[in-house]
Amino acid sequence: MKRTVQRVALAYSGGLDTSIIIPWLRETYDCEVVAVTVDVGQAEETIGLAEKAYRTGAGEFRLLDVREEFAGSFLFPVLKSGAVYEREYLLGTATARPLIARKQVEAALEAGCDALAHGCTGKGNDQVRFELAYQALAPELTVIAPWREWSILSREDAIDYAQRRGIPVPATKASPYSRDRNLWHLSHEGGPLEDPAYEPDSSMFLLTVDPAEAPDQPERVTIDFVSGVPMAVNGKALSPASLIAALNTVGGRHGVGRADVVENRLIGIKSRGVYETPGGTILVAGLRALESLTLDRDSAHEKERLAIRYAELVYYGQWFSPLREALDAFVDSLMTNVTGSVTLKLFKGAVMVVSRTSPCTLYQPQLASFDMSGYSAQDSAGFIRLFGLPTRGRNRIVQERGSETSGAAPETKAESVLPGAIK
Repeated sequence: MKRTVQRVALAYSGGLDTSIIIPWLRETYDCEVVAVTVDVGQAEETIGLAEKAYRTGAGEFRLLDVREEFAGSFLFPVLKSGAVYEREYLLGTATARPLIARKQVEAALEAGCDALAHGCTGKGNDQVRFELAYQALAPELTVIAPWREWSILSREDAIDYAQRRGIPVPATKASPYSRDRNLWHLSHEGGPLEDPAYEPDSSMFLLTVDPAEAPDQPERVTIDFVSGVPMAVNGKALSPASLIAALNTVGGRHGVGRADVVENRLIGIKSRGVYETPGGTILVAGLRALESLTLDRDSAHEKERLAIRYAELVYYGQWFSPLREALDAFVDSLMTNVTGSVTLKLFKGAVMVVSRTSPCTLYQPQLASFDMSGYSAQDSAGFIRLFGLPTRGRNRIVQERGSETSGAAPETKAESVLPGAIK
């Protein structure tokens, strides 16, 4: 039985899916549609969206600029945590979704909507991210997920649907990529990329130059951090969004930040995505270098372990969870003294740390040097002997067992080592 809704707030990007969802909602539910676009750094993609939304049937359009909030309250906490999903994905899309969903919910409540809609497919992670946020923020609102309801089965079907209704969309059958852009990254999925053996065409990349075509001279960039938060680039203080944008520019012209990833989606499907994250790649490298100076060994190792869990929480859409909030508190406490400057050299797609300084450094040159003055080498002997207790204990057991079996026949010895072996 079809649900009855009067007014639906749609998370609207103006891309292929949401462009056709507006008329589909009106045709299917006979409802009013409030198109909500949340600007997290899509750049020129937000131009003309109001006109397009109204032309395709929206009763109301809202554009919300949250770039600074996105950078300062979402991207920077993820950066500080060290979260990287499956060693390569810097979580650009995953980090944006909870903020977009929250702003969509706020707009829906302000506009008197009784339902929320999104354009996420039934195979992807984003449906989980959006709907977990809805459940956390406004569980009383009805959720409509067209990709789980309509008869459209592919992007080609969606393009045909748009063409029949005269709706202009950025995707075509000749260029079928599904892209998501924000302040942190640009992702590319779908089309020929669905074959993991396919090498992406150079024309696909939009934020970064081909490293082979990057300048033949390296460029150095210095980033200042305060308690793990980037504050300035080359001595110039910048707002969070402006700082990321500046690093995107310099990193992009040197081909920095490309990643071709086959990742494990939350629902169990493997998918391939190609990501461009120039500024984020520079920041991750810089912060890791500064942490190497300012975090003690145990803290650094524990943070690295928890970063994997943090990345999973973000990737799985569990931003609005007590565990993520608790991990943020842990990271904030740990990063108090992660303050200083890092200089990185960018060259042909590579990011190389060349200098790191901190007023809170734990690095002591006199201890790190080969000069033995002021250090008692004899102390090491006792430390090594204590540290080797388990090793010596194991060796004793091996020797005793070897003595017990020294007179056994070869096949008996083999059976004791490999029980159940075929004779």
